[in-house]
Amino acid sequence: MSKFYYNEEQESYDAIVVGTGISGGWAAKELCEAGLKTLVLERGRMVKHIEDYETANKDPWDFPNAGEPTKEIIAQQAKQHRTGYTTNQANNMWFVNDLKHPYNETKRFDWMRGYHLGGRSLQWGRQSYRLSDIDFGANKKDKIAVDWPVRYKDIAPWYDKVETFIGVSGENLGLEQLPDGQFLPMMDLNCVEQEFREKVAENFDGRVVTAGRTAHITGTKQFDGRSKCQFRNRCIRGCPFGAYFSSLSSTLPAAEATGNMTLRPDSIVHEVIYDPKTKKATGVKVIDANTKETFEFKAKVIFLCASAIASTSILMQSKSETFPNGMGNESDQLGRNIMDHQLKVGASGKFDGFEDKYYKGRKPSGIYIPRFRNLGGDSDRKDYIRGFGYQGGASRGNWQESIAELSYGKELKDAVLKPGGWTFGMMGFGEVLPYENNRFTLDYDKLDDWGLPTVTFDAELQENELKMRKDILESAVDMLEKAGLRDVKGYDEESALGLGIHEMGTARMGRDRKTSVLNGNNQLHDVSNVYVTDGSFMTSASCVNPSLTYMAFTARAADHAVKELKKGNI
Repeated sequence: MSKFYYNEEQESYDAIVVGTGISGGWAAKELCEAGLKTLVLERGRMVKHIEDYETANKDPWDFPNAGEPTKEIIAQQAKQHRTGYTTNQANNMWFVNDLKHPYNETKRFDWMRGYHLGGRSLQWGRQSYRLSDIDFGANKKDKIAVDWPVRYKDIAPWYDKVETFIGVSGENLGLEQLPDGQFLPMMDLNCVEQEFREKVAENFDGRVVTAGRTAHITGTKQFDGRSKCQFRNRCIRGCPFGAYFSSLSSTLPAAEATGNMTLRPDSIVHEVIYDPKTKKATGVKVIDANTKETFEFKAKVIFLCASAIASTSILMQSKSETFPNGMGNESDQLGRNIMDHQLKVGASGKFDGFEDKYYKGRKPSGIYIPRFRNLGGDSDRKDYIRGFGYQGGASRGNWQESIAELSYGKELKDAVLKPGGWTFGMMGFGEVLPYENNRFTLDYDKLDDWGLPTVTFDAELQENELKMRKDILESAVDMLEKAGLRDVKGYDEESALGLGIHEMGTARMGRDRKTSVLNGNNQLHDVSNVYVTDGSFMTSASCVNPSLTYMAFTARAADHAVKELKKGNI
């Protein structure tokens, strides 16, 4: 984004979009391309594509202490740093200051946040998978929570649209549990990953090893303003090539190109305004993040895309005589049913052979093993429901292993010049069920710097997830051992919700306003011109990364909103 347009005197728009990440970018693009004058509000700072990726081309020696986090970084991002994911000198600028943006934990919850233009689309892992009818029908089949109000056929065309626009590399497999898509060429497996793929196929019926389906441009297809992946694996710093999909490099420029977008960063939306006479929302209340001035902006339709916690917090704060417990909260489901994906459980081992083989570049994605549990027949388990997949990969060690050796002189020099042996690791991504008692609430006694209530999390993995973890570990060890690896070791590390960075379910979809917040078009049951299209709407979690699903539902909801506006229904 090279610039933004904002007129302080203009108060009314056709549409308002809150948030500029995965979902917000798509809402902005679709609404603007449909001709709607759209105000896009971002609570964080302005970021310019390419220009503001300050560390994208730096090497380890360009940072003090090779980029290790400083004491100051750790102090300011203590909760996010404890995950082990982030907050080093190369990427800590994309993560919020925990001291300035506090939250509360009845039980540990790892809330990873990025407040800036583009949101977490600059930080995401780019893994892109479709939900299947097995997922959309799971709650009804298992008689838990509520039934999804949609099925795969309703979303399939929108998955097609999104994949074609963002660019997803992958391989079609013909699996019912993992629908095929519109893919660019698959990223090649390295020699050990290919060997593992073949061994799993030989030893396990119904298990498939493929490359991760990744939102990176590969092949020769051209994308506006973006070029193909350079295999640098510095994605989290921001990609100056636009090779991986982010709203900053893709959907927001598309929205800007229409001339219909007004973009205002540093704008904290905290309430949706409701008119009891029309039974519709009329706009939003905003606090300027820097000056703390307050504004009201009006629109005919509002899209909340601020993330599953932030969008639902806005609805909770949108109280009135009609909605004393928060807008659209007749069901008392706002903030409940928090889901994520459980991880930090799997196995690793060493592989003998292929010492004469190596690979070129730093591949930004590894292998993926789709779900193979509870799909019928021998795959069914009696101790838990739903399933899991695996992500992982193989690589060769490097000179750092020589530090622990007692060699010196010629022996040390020879060891440093040779790559180490092959290792292979895999980690499970397990489904978490929607539990009403896994929730967050707002604490009005602990306010943030803008006078707004802070979030308190009270959510945890429960019995079904813990039983699944045992199977994830045992199955990983079994596959690695049967594939011929040695020194195979399973692991099950401490894991809290939030660690998957896939918060979902806090304003779920459903067929009945008494048990859900949104209908099948992502509209509030009780306020038809308010749409919520981030992770909030998810009715169940599946075991696959959800961002592609957010994008597909957002594009579908925007199409619905435009048609309803033209009909005069909203």
